[in-house]
Amino acid sequence: MVTKNQLTMTIKNINIPIVLLALFSACFSFAQQDSQYTQYMYNTSIINPAYAGSRGVTSINTLYRTQWVGLNGAPKTIQGSINAPIGNNIGLGFSVVNDEIGPSKESNINADFSYTLNLNKYKLSFGLKAGINILDVNFDELVYDNQDPNATNIDNRLSPNLGVGLYLHDSERWYIGLSSPNLLKTDHYSETVSSSKINEEIHAYFIGGYVFTLSDNTKFKPAFLLKTVTGSPLAIDLSANFLFVDKFTLGVAYRLDAAVSALAGFQISEQLMVGYAYDYETTEFSKYNSGSHELFLRFELFSAKNNLVNPRFF
Repeated sequence: MVTKNQLTMTIKNINIPIVLLALFSACFSFAQQDSQYTQYMYNTSIINPAYAGSRGVTSINTLYRTQWVGLNGAPKTIQGSINAPIGNNIGLGFSVVNDEIGPSKESNINADFSYTLNLNKYKLSFGLKAGINILDVNFDELVYDNQDPNATNIDNRLSPNLGVGLYLHDSERWYIGLSSPNLLKTDHYSETVSSSKINEEIHAYFIGGYVFTLSDNTKFKPAFLLKTVTGSPLAIDLSANFLFVDKFTLGVAYRLDAAVSALAGFQISEQLMVGYAYDYETTEFSKYNSGSHELFLRFELFSAKNNLVNPRFF
């Protein structure tokens, strides 16, 4: 584990406030968090494999997130995914997620499989996620004020990934889901210094939402996400989105004790949607950054059989 002396590490040639030191020390000593998304409700298969194929069309998604803008070494995430139904009951998906935070870079490459049971008006899907994680850490970017750990860099360190999920929904009104996208706990150590340690802990997600039809042209969807991981407090995301004339989406979100967010989306065509979210920190950390930005694109391929005139709101 990281010692008190190691907590004074800084990035080379960069002066950063003490509040940021916790960010980097956490990266090396405590539970590593999965990627964080404000617009998770449009890209659910990343956190729940049972969602794969549930929209009934081939769905291609990309997302870019830059967090805590203005801080050197702050998290950045790029991800791309595709999922599609295969027949009436099977869904398949594939995703690549790249995370950067300080001196560390991690890539997650996963395949998703889902099987759906038709329960009268409802559908219950079971999902399985499997893949690999690739970790790189460049310790040369760190300076230790009181000691030189002489740590060996981590280059292309591979570890397996296995996840599961459940997803229950009706045709267009509501959904709930329970998942753990990574069931395997992995500990990474520097080859020369055992105190340099990165943990990948098990994450569990519980999501839900309901679509209210307010008028012929307006829908309202409150939603929530609960995330728990060993060594970290429970994370709670609450959101409320309005959909106007099946084209424009406006909403707000609140991450408990962390941030408030503004969300906007536009259905450019029946196939293409673009979304944007801005997070403003509600903690003292807001003094050291100018918020977080997230851009999302979704492109869907329809067939003549299942062409969706009004895209589903989840």
